Amino acid sequence: MELYQWITLAGTGLVAGLLGGLLGIGGSIIMIPVMVLLCGQGQHLAQGAAMIINVCVAIPAAVRHFQARAVRREVIITMIPAAAVAVLCGVAVSDLAMFHGVGERRLTGLFGLFLLYVLYRNVLVLLRPAEELRIERGDLSPSRNRLGGLVVGGLAGFFGGLLGIGGGIIAVPAQQVLMRMPIRNAVADSAAAMICLSLIGATYKNYHLVEQGVSLGRPLALAAVLVPGAVIGAYLGGGLTHTVPTRFVRAVLAILILAAAGSMLWRCAGL
Repeated sequence: MELYQWITLAGTGLVAGLLGGLLGIGGSIIMIPVMVLLCGQGQHLAQGAAMIINVCVAIPAAVRHFQARAVRREVIITMIPAAAVAVLCGVAVSDLAMFHGVGERRLTGLFGLFLLYVLYRNVLVLLRPAEELRIERGDLSPSRNRLGGLVVGGLAGFFGGLLGIGGGIIAVPAQQVLMRMPIRNAVADSAAAMICLSLIGATYKNYHLVEQGVSLGRPLALAAVLVPGAVIGAYLGGGLTHTVPTRFVRAVLAILILAAAGSMLWRCAGL
């Protein structure tokens, strides 16, 4: 890669970490499009590098959320085991022949379509303040949270493994839709669960890349450039989650989702 591409990656790590910590996501929906569209890396290689970085982003963000006492333990005790099993299934599916070669575009297309639905949900709440209040006062009983954590963990783990993302971009809105979870708690739960999910996913994904003849040094080199900024940004973003207005957090999430969905559908269409 050219020097400007390495510089771009370093800056991308800081932005992805900041937004990842703020929104409870790994930052992959920023990093993967940059690695693929701007730096010319393959989809699977970009996913392998992004999953390594997601581990580094999740740890400092989760520390800030635990300090703020925003993590709901009854959610993550079921979310983490479900995500751990599901992420292995997702990575295995991503390595099917249909998702290699020209089929790599199917991965980005699937993710782009999902993001459009998530965008719709968040814009709807932004335009209807009463809906935001209803969610914030939702049923947060421990039994409902445990069941919801199981479902959300499975969804986040599977699609995280399939698409090379930390799973937070799925876990945050899924908690809101299925569990009526306040966004601050949804972000915190996602960050805590993402540590285990990303660690397992990164190990399994990069093992498959090595089996396919890709040098382990390639995803590690990409990760090494992105990680410093990502860790700093994640720690700062994790603290901002609990100080900035909820509607601002949701608006940033909507803008981020729109940009990611557009770039992925653009690539899927081969434009």
